Amino acid sequence: MKIVLALGGNALLQREEAQTLENQLKNIKHASASIAKIAEGNELVIVHGNGPQVGMLMEQNATYHEVKPQISPYPMDVLSAETCGMIGCLLQQELLNADDTCSPISIITQTLVEKADHAFENLTKFVGPVYSEAEALKIMQERPNLQYKPDGVYYRQVVASPKPKDIFEIPQINALLATGSIVIAGGGGGIPVYKDDDGKLNGVECVIDKDYTAELISEKIEADMFIILTDGDVCENFGTPEQRSIKQISYQDLSKYDFPAGSMGPKVDAVCKFVQQTGRKAVIGSLYELDMILAGTSGTSIEAECALEYYNK
Repeated sequence: MKIVLALGGNALLQREEAQTLENQLKNIKHASASIAKIAEGNELVIVHGNGPQVGMLMEQNATYHEVKPQISPYPMDVLSAETCGMIGCLLQQELLNADDTCSPISIITQTLVEKADHAFENLTKFVGPVYSEAEALKIMQERPNLQYKPDGVYYRQVVASPKPKDIFEIPQINALLATGSIVIAGGGGGIPVYKDDDGKLNGVECVIDKDYTAELISEKIEADMFIILTDGDVCENFGTPEQRSIKQISYQDLSKYDFPAGSMGPKVDAVCKFVQQTGRKAVIGSLYELDMILAGTSGTSIEAECALEYYNK
């Protein structure tokens, strides 16, 4: 079965954790062990997020620029490429450590966006570490060009996140899958590029949501299943006494719910689009229950037509 796995950047670095290599390695080791369990007999594409990682590089760039003003900060598209190399390398190592018979490979993926996308006017993509409200306000006073918004009980920086329109390396992804490789592609939503008036590719300052890019890759490689791996199931009335975990739901019914734009919203939009466009199944579930997701005993399954069903939790 051909499966696309969307792996969140926060799954690789928990939001309360220090942004150290040791913490990322610990989380990537756990993620890789979960993925390795389902590798045999399946064709896998892993699309990882990079919100915490690219935000960290942005802060490092800004600090370096303060020390050496003659060195301009690197743009977000270049920093995204750096995170793809870092995270891809660590994933490859830990997948091989979990199963030395697998064949993981990372590919830098360019994602086409439109500069006229309204996302450049409404910043919603969370990047970087978390701060208290007081810390975030202090940063914005010192650096007015930055925006921070609430992310749960914390504040995080937000940047533009336009919708992906095309993926340039789809032929290479298909070729690598044909060799039996586990392909790590679309990292960080892909490196954002646009076409100028001459049709030439140029980088653009933004971070593309990895769930939307993973959905587009799923469509283009004709995946049998699209799985978004996060903290757990989709829940009704999340955080209230009436909270219920959804076991299965049609994409039409799921699309009627209102989820936050900076967290579950893009995930729900992405799975609904995949099911609507392909008629095939998508799942949102826990990174650490991937084998159970394939067995149908975990995660929220989104299908073209099915009755709403809840877990008895």
